[in-house]
Amino acid sequence: MSEAAEAPWLSPQLFGLTALLLESHQRLFQRPLVRSTGIRLAAQELFVLDQVVLCHDGSEDPRFLYANRAALQLFSRNWEQMVGMPSRLSASANQRLSRREQLELARRQDKLENYSGVRVNSQGRRFQIRGARIWSLIDQERHYSGQAACFSQWWWEP
Repeated sequence: MSEAAEAPWLSPQLFGLTALLLESHQRLFQRPLVRSTGIRLAAQELFVLDQVVLCHDGSEDPRFLYANRAALQLFSRNWEQMVGMPSRLSASANQRLSRREQLELARRQDKLENYSGVRVNSQGRRFQIRGARIWSLIDQERHYSGQAACFSQWWWEP
């Protein structure tokens, strides 16, 4: 089995999600998240991007559908631990209400820029994020299927 076949972010099942994530970002922010245009190259570029990129589904208690390498490293989880996890668990209990309110605002507006918040990794280390973009995953027919976020500014809390 080749390495590409083993990488879940390069599976044909995830190409549709990757395309939706990238197309929604382009449409809502009028700029691309990655430079590559072919889906396979775009998926590879997205996974190794130096920005943290995550997305979760549109359910009542959303679960992560995607996390790139920077996200996996920051949250100290592997793909199997992160994808499928309820996204609320990325924030400590006392931050979850604020997080939910901001996600609801982003959903109503389809996007939110300059989001700041506190998150927690798998070892309980808290970190502050700043300047994040949150956007709705919306296809051409305006069907909502979740939200994505990306950020590059973060630091560990003392």
